[in-house]
Order: sequence, then structure tokens, then C-alpha cells
Amino acid sequence: MQHPLPGAAPADSRGNFIPVRKTDILDALVERGEFADDCRRDAFRQICRMLAAVYHYEYFDRLEKLRHAYYYFNPELSSHVRFSAEAADRAYAELVDSLTAVLKGANFIEVPHDEIERARRESVAVTVELEAALDEFRDVRFFRRGQHRETFEIPRWFGLRTRTVEDTVYDDVVLFVALKPDAREAHKRRKTLQRHIRPGSVLIKYFRNIASSDLNALFPNVRVVMSLWDKLMLGVPAIVGGIPILIKLASTVTVLFLVIGFYLGLSASVHDDAMTGALAAMSGLVALGGFIMRQWMKYQRQSLMYQKQLTDNIYFRNVNNNAGIFDYIIGAAEEQECKEAFLAYYFLQQGALTQRELDCRIESWLKDAFDIDTDFEVDDALGKLDRLGLLRRDGERIAVPPPQDALARLDTVWDNYFQFNKAAVERDSLGG
Repeated sequence: MQHPLPGAAPADSRGNFIPVRKTDILDALVERGEFADDCRRDAFRQICRMLAAVYHYEYFDRLEKLRHAYYYFNPELSSHVRFSAEAADRAYAELVDSLTAVLKGANFIEVPHDEIERARRESVAVTVELEAALDEFRDVRFFRRGQHRETFEIPRWFGLRTRTVEDTVYDDVVLFVALKPDAREAHKRRKTLQRHIRPGSVLIKYFRNIASSDLNALFPNVRVVMSLWDKLMLGVPAIVGGIPILIKLASTVTVLFLVIGFYLGLSASVHDDAMTGALAAMSGLVALGGFIMRQWMKYQRQSLMYQKQLTDNIYFRNVNNNAGIFDYIIGAAEEQECKEAFLAYYFLQQGALTQRELDCRIESWLKDAFDIDTDFEVDDALGKLDRLGLLRRDGERIAVPPPQDALARLDTVWDNYFQFNKAAVERDSLGG
């Protein structure tokens, strides 16, 4: 689903994310559901428990892969650790593939590059001009989940007036930034992010409630730059105030050089009026130095104010960073898998349906039960059940096995994860 431009009415702003806890979905299905008797209700709970156990085991394996792959790119990795470039390349490919798959399972959508470029040119909540040097990065990717429209009040004319702007706000945003392994040339040109973070590191950051036009504020090396208006407001008074000092100083500075030459032995004598002029020149230089320092302090103060505004807007929206994100997104993906599977099995166990009928029933039930307008991923949900052997197809109509058969199938799936006991039994039988 492509994201619309700010201000435009989206064709379908619904996301695939179901913003309700897994336990709340299950309780609502059991308490409000239609079951023939208590046995079938209990069997449905057992099926959901088995489904949750299966997904938990499978996502634990993905979590271990993410941790293993990220080891090579952790910014806190000791500089004494050595590994080959081939190992790093393999780990990077595994990290990108695994992270993308888990985020997709958690119903995150990757933000297109053209939208990221547009965000670099626009700003809504962050009302300052920002700049980020993208040549320091090997790769930059944004992922979003959930969205809503929000109105922002933008101050104008020193806060005397405001301008109302409506923009799309993303509920959850994950930023993936890979730094280049070698940044020596960048180091020579300027002070860069990689002076503070190990080259080749990967930064992963998780944010909440970020305006779509403020994605550029999330870059780790973003810095505030003065706008043309700020430069005029600081530069014009500096020029107007500095010109009289320079004119006065120009008429006395030559006298100052004569006096300095006398004390250095370059001239034979100096008149009293020259000494007076030299003192006036010294006073002018001190005044000029004080003026320059005052203007520099104004510039620094304005820059710090803008930096504080940026920090206040982003700091409290940052939820987690780097390896700490893995546990959260793994849990989120696991929850989404369970909720989709619970809903699909429940409505199919009531009777065979077409894929479209199933999609409509689940979306209608979520609207009635939780007032959620969600674009349910029926294809993904059916794929989960089919992969576990819980789907029956008869033409266009789809059904699931009865509860006891479904429990037996899930039990077989679980037992097949661990084959050690079967192998031991086979060895004993052959030995006997």
C-alpha cells in the first residue's frame, strides 16, 4: 500500500495491523462466539494455545538468527574483535533478510525511497531546517506500521500567527541505517557520525507517532542549519552595527601601527597625538572583538534553540534502539501471526467460506467487537493455516478440520520439531 501525499485523502488508509492484544481477541471470540457446547469452546482454546506455542518456537529461532547476524554490526562491539569481510557480508545479508521478514510479519510496510526524499525537503512537526549527510551511509531504510491524520499548528511571524497543517502520522516507525565500513575520506572533509560510532556499524531505531514529513529528523547524523531568514535576521544587524566601528577603526589603525613600530624599534619617534590615536585604535579593536563575540553568541543561542526543538520532538518518541528492538518486533510479529490464525480458524470452523466471505466476516467482526477498521490479510492468514496442515479446499470454498483433528495435527507438528526420542526408539528397536 503506497502512502499518499500530505493533505491528500488516502484511497484506503486502513493498515493490516490489528491493534488489539492477542488475549483480548481470544477472549472476545470465546465469550461472544457461537459454539455447540463447552467442549468445543475448550477445544478452540486449546487450538489457540497450540498455535501460539508453534509460532513462539518458530520466532524464537528467528530471534536467535537476528542476534547472531547483528553481532558483527553492533556499535558497541569491541574494536579488538576481528572477523573476515566474507563473514561480515554473509551476516549483513542474513540480518537484512531476517529483519525484513520479521517486520513484515509484524505488519510493517517499507517506506518508498521517493517518500524519504520528499521528507528531506519538507517538515511539519519539526519547524527547523535540517541536514543529514547521506554519503556516510551504506543503506538507509524506513519501515512504518499504522497511521492516522493529525493537525499541527505551525508558528509564524515570531509566534504572532499560526498556520494549520494536516499530515499523516505513522504510529510506529523503524529506521535501519548501515554505516559505510570505510569513511576515511569523509573524516578528512568534516566531523562525521562515524567518528563517534564504529565504521560499518548498523543502527536500528524504533519511534512512535512520527509525521510522514519528518522522517528526515530521525537520521542519526541530522543537524540543524540556519534558514535564509535566520541568516538575514542575524547578519543584517551585524553589518549595520559593525560598519560604524570599522569606519572609526580605519582612521586610527594606521596610527596604531606607527606606535607599535616605535616600540619595536622600527621608527625613531612618535608624537603624543599619535599615542592618543593608538589608544583610540585599541579601544576600537576591543569594541570590534566584543561585537563579533556578541554576534557569535546570538548565532550559537539560536542554533541551540533549534537543536533543543529537534531533541524535544524526537527524544520522547524514541522507544528502543539496536539489539533491544529485536525482542519487541519478534513479540509483535508473533502476536500478529497468532491473531490472524485465531480469527481465520474460528470463522472457518463455523462452516466453509470463500476467501472473500472470510475476509469480510473478519473485518466486520473486528469493527463490531473493537471498533477497528482493519484491512485483514486474509491471504497471509490462510497461508499460516495451510502451512500447518489445517486447511481444506473444495473449489473456491475453504474449511478447517474439526477441533479434535486440528489438535492432533498441531500435536504432530510440535512433536516433529524434536526427533530425539523417535531416533532413540528406532535405535533400541534395531538393537533388540
